[in-house]
Amino acid sequence: MAGGRRKKQHFGRIHSFSCGRASFNGEHSLIGGPGFSRIVFCNDPECFEAGQLKYGGNYVRTTKYTLATYFPKALFEQFRRVANIYFLICAILSFTALSPYTAFSTVFPLVVVVGVTMGKEAVEDWRRKRQDIEMNNRKVKFHRGDGVFDHTKWMDLKVGDVVKVEKDEFFPADLILLSSSYDDAICYVETTNLDGETNLKLKQALDVTAKLLDDSSFENFRAIIKCEDPNANLYSFVGNLLLGDQFPLTPQQLLLRDSKLRNTDYVYGVVIFTGHDTKVIQNSTAPPSKRSKIEKRMDKLVYLLFFALVVLSFIGSIFFGITTSEDLENGVMKRWYLRPDDTTIYYDPERAPVAAIFHFLTALMLYGYLIPISLYVSIEIVKVLQSVFINRDLNMYYVEGDKPARARTSNLNEELGQVDTILSDKTGTLTCNSMEFIKCTIAGTAYGRGITEVERALARGKEAPLVQEVVEEDNVEEIDETKPSIKGYNFIDERITNGNWVKEPRADVIQEFLRLLAVCHTAIPEADDETGKISYEAESPDEAAFVIAARELGFEFYERTQTSISMNELDPMSGRKVARSVLVKVEVSDLLHPMDKRSNIKPFIAIAHITQHRIYKIMNIIEFSSSRKRMSVIVRNEEGKLLLLSKGADSVMFERLAQDGREFEVQTRLHINEYADAGLRTLVLAYRELSEEEYSEFNEEFSRAKNLVSADREEMIEEVAEMIEKDLILLGATAVEDKLQNGVPECIDKLAQAGIKLWVLTGDKMETAINIGFACSLLRQGMKQIIINSETSAIRALEKAGDKSAVDVAAKANVIQQISEGKALLSVASEDSEALALIIDGKSLIYALEDDVKDMFLELAIGCASVICCRSSPKQKALVTRLVKVKTGSTTLAIGDGANDVGMLQEADIGVGISGVEGMQAVMSSDIAIAQFRFLERLLLVHGHWCYRRISSMICYFFYKNIAFGFTLFFFEAYASFSGQTAYNDWYMSFYNVFFTSLPVIAQGVFDQDIAARFCLKFPLLYQEGVQNVLFSWTRILGWAFNGVLSSTLIFFFCARAMEHQAFRKGGEVVGMEIFGTLMYTCLIWVVNCQMALSINYFTLIQHIVIWGGIALWYIFLLVYGAMDPDISTTAYQVFIEACAPALSFWLVTLFVTVATLLPYFSYAAIQMRFFPMYHQMIQWIKNDGHSEDPEYCQMVRQRSLRSTTVGYTARFSRSKLELPEQV
Repeated sequence: MAGGRRKKQHFGRIHSFSCGRASFNGEHSLIGGPGFSRIVFCNDPECFEAGQLKYGGNYVRTTKYTLATYFPKALFEQFRRVANIYFLICAILSFTALSPYTAFSTVFPLVVVVGVTMGKEAVEDWRRKRQDIEMNNRKVKFHRGDGVFDHTKWMDLKVGDVVKVEKDEFFPADLILLSSSYDDAICYVETTNLDGETNLKLKQALDVTAKLLDDSSFENFRAIIKCEDPNANLYSFVGNLLLGDQFPLTPQQLLLRDSKLRNTDYVYGVVIFTGHDTKVIQNSTAPPSKRSKIEKRMDKLVYLLFFALVVLSFIGSIFFGITTSEDLENGVMKRWYLRPDDTTIYYDPERAPVAAIFHFLTALMLYGYLIPISLYVSIEIVKVLQSVFINRDLNMYYVEGDKPARARTSNLNEELGQVDTILSDKTGTLTCNSMEFIKCTIAGTAYGRGITEVERALARGKEAPLVQEVVEEDNVEEIDETKPSIKGYNFIDERITNGNWVKEPRADVIQEFLRLLAVCHTAIPEADDETGKISYEAESPDEAAFVIAARELGFEFYERTQTSISMNELDPMSGRKVARSVLVKVEVSDLLHPMDKRSNIKPFIAIAHITQHRIYKIMNIIEFSSSRKRMSVIVRNEEGKLLLLSKGADSVMFERLAQDGREFEVQTRLHINEYADAGLRTLVLAYRELSEEEYSEFNEEFSRAKNLVSADREEMIEEVAEMIEKDLILLGATAVEDKLQNGVPECIDKLAQAGIKLWVLTGDKMETAINIGFACSLLRQGMKQIIINSETSAIRALEKAGDKSAVDVAAKANVIQQISEGKALLSVASEDSEALALIIDGKSLIYALEDDVKDMFLELAIGCASVICCRSSPKQKALVTRLVKVKTGSTTLAIGDGANDVGMLQEADIGVGISGVEGMQAVMSSDIAIAQFRFLERLLLVHGHWCYRRISSMICYFFYKNIAFGFTLFFFEAYASFSGQTAYNDWYMSFYNVFFTSLPVIAQGVFDQDIAARFCLKFPLLYQEGVQNVLFSWTRILGWAFNGVLSSTLIFFFCARAMEHQAFRKGGEVVGMEIFGTLMYTCLIWVVNCQMALSINYFTLIQHIVIWGGIALWYIFLLVYGAMDPDISTTAYQVFIEACAPALSFWLVTLFVTVATLLPYFSYAAIQMRFFPMYHQMIQWIKNDGHSEDPEYCQMVRQRSLRSTTVGYTARFSRSKLELPEQV
């Protein structure tokens, strides 16, 4: 069905630019050459020429495997692990005579472990596959032919297809915009999925295709596009459209896959890049591979056990070789029962060295149980379950946004418990990124009585109440009750609200100020069809706040067309010819404008300022950029005057003022500084009238620069803008507050008490960042600040001279000098136990991160309690993160919410994304996503501590039980003259790690808690156990290894001595090898499971089931396996029913050995707990003794977390109490 042409004035063209014939310059001359060879046959994808090009389809696959590659790739991934390669070699050798046990019993555990891991990979890949299926099967309208558009699947699109995308739909491929529902062929695009930016981008088709108004227009449409080859650059595109003549294509016509059509009914476009050729897929890179420090140390442990295995095998083979060589001397057989005169090569006394080598290979297989085959898969299972608990923690669920915490990877759970340094973005992370218009200065007079969080923090620091807050308290409450809160507007000042500004001495300047706020922007109004209420789509929260403030103060912007802005203005009374306000009598029933209603209205008469409808014709918009730091709009008012309205940063606006336009400069600068001290963002507003001749000359140059298609296009636009943006008249400045998120100061305080350092990396100016630091209690009154910046008079003089090399040399020398001075101050402060703060700007950071300076900078930064990097670029954020991570070797966590934080998140050991208002780019690049900064407290202090403790204890226990098992084999080998004989039945050995001892360790890794969550938060210093790696130090690891060796020694020798010469059954039979092995294995199962019971701090029903169930399972296995045919059960046939169970000595020895083996660990743990308690054990004592609510006991333990160099409000108050007696 043909779509109707949209001719609606609600959303029109924002930016004034020409889309006529652009000039062919720069890269367009490269078309047809290397890298620019793509040819698209528009609306004719099935033609012969298109078929010869063989472009890929639009099917997108993000899976790791395909059906054909799953097995080879998944097996390759599994056997990249050294342990698995070892077990594979053992499995292969088990089919030879060298094997001490049957092949099946060796292969089966390996198949189970590898199979489970591969199954996990398959499940995860299937989830990705389902996402791919959903994406590829989305529907879009495409031109089937004869002017008819039908629905088709995304994956069926071909290069050259013409598609029709409707409002709020995603683009299915990279398209060239042909036309839209707007007369001038524009459309609005949201690119949140690409760059994280929520502001809308404006696109416009070429004039030559804009006439394709409806579906039927495409019946005979044919064209050829020649353009660049597929590449990853999102912001550039070079191509030509051949449609009778040749027309240049730019990024202005490019619609990228995964971006969304907004505020436009429909667009038509032609597919140029499909599937994996699209720019978004070209940009998708695999996230960096991150491994926790515990996992890396675990690898070293595996290597250490390999070394022990080789040493034991080597020792055994030497003894075996010596003993074998002595078996036959001069024809005399020493061990005649072995028949050394008639044996195989494996025991031949004549070739003892060869026999020893073969024995070495056998021993390598035999002692393989030292290596825990199920360790990796058990850890993966545990980490996945830990991630489920993180995802389902209601204390980290953000109700307002319906956003739970989400662990996007489970590989780094334990790393959450070892974070030493947090590197945080500010805007949107510490703050809400929800701007509120709170203050302004107009004509040198400051307006706005609101109190910012920073001002409150400063008042708390000085322990003095805010006079202004006390005076205005009653009035504020009255206003809050009578007027609902408005998002983006928190302005309180009766002098100019409710139309009272008309009574101010400089009402004319206030009028121009508010008019500029309402006109100088790129916001789009959108009226609610039911309520009629107008909301605004703006490029930034700041801009939305300005438009809302203008509306609330009487200048309501309500409509935008392609060439104009419409407003309802509230004009002051004037003696001029044009009556801009009138005095009228109105009945109460004649409703006043909402913003003009007052509580003291009289029964039948009120004074009302009548709003007038005014239209401003948009001539040009000069857009904001990070280099310009300002935006301007040129409009023509109803009187025909040309006005240049401009707003921007104070650093660029004051220098553009005319000499007679600086009337309020001194007062405005003073107010701006006060606003910056209050943590507010400021913009300066100025304007001037233009003559027709001046504008005509500017417009000609501006249009020429806009139509350029070359690399220096932006530079040319800026040069032309410089010509007109001068001789401005100052009106005033705005101040908006980016509020702190709820709970940020409290969270930072707890993290500081936990010993975690916090660095803030922000793009804001230094004054704003410093004051946010005060609000967060990262800074406090009296804390010495080391400020490093490049704004010195000498450097400014060199910059004016234009000598860039001299500027670089001087700036670097200046930074080095300031760092040296800071280090000197640091050494003095460390002697006095004073906390220091380091603040550095972006320019200085460039030199501080150079190879010959960065070590000095890092040494200074580490010694400071707080570090704030201002005006930091995304690259600098990533470089600072890498510097801290690499040079200190400590665990770093980066947290941010925007696309500019992605590099920092990927560079850090752990990347945490805030799912806020700046899109999902940071979340998609993160390891863990949370909705609010305050949730970081629970994520680290609770889940981080638990995960670290659980994984550390789990690995230590794993190695303990395998060492205990492996050394019983070694001792039996020594007992049996290193003959290669196994102590246990083959299936006993195979099931040891898989069934009998695996579930308790998994349960420990998932459920164990040394301290409850509320105590983790109450005693933050507990977190330092992870930072200092107390629970996984080499001392602790070797201690558990020693415990394993001791346990195996006691088990073997107690069992051997108890059973060696005793009659075991009523018939007088002594113990055979099969009974001895079963007894020793039973003792081993009891010991390692009871050892787990002793190690657990927090018992659950599941842990009881798996520990005691593991022991019970062993007895059930003995019954079932022993009842099988002797060909299957071999040495285990009827061993329990006929031999072990009837013998009292079997049960007595089991009991005695279990108690005797566990006694050393129990004694050590009791002494250590009583006389040398660790920090968590101290907390356990408080809890167990019932002192958990006793302030004195709690303070005694908690005071260890408050140090002189700690930041946070608790430390700040503690410091102020110490300083108070000195001041007195």
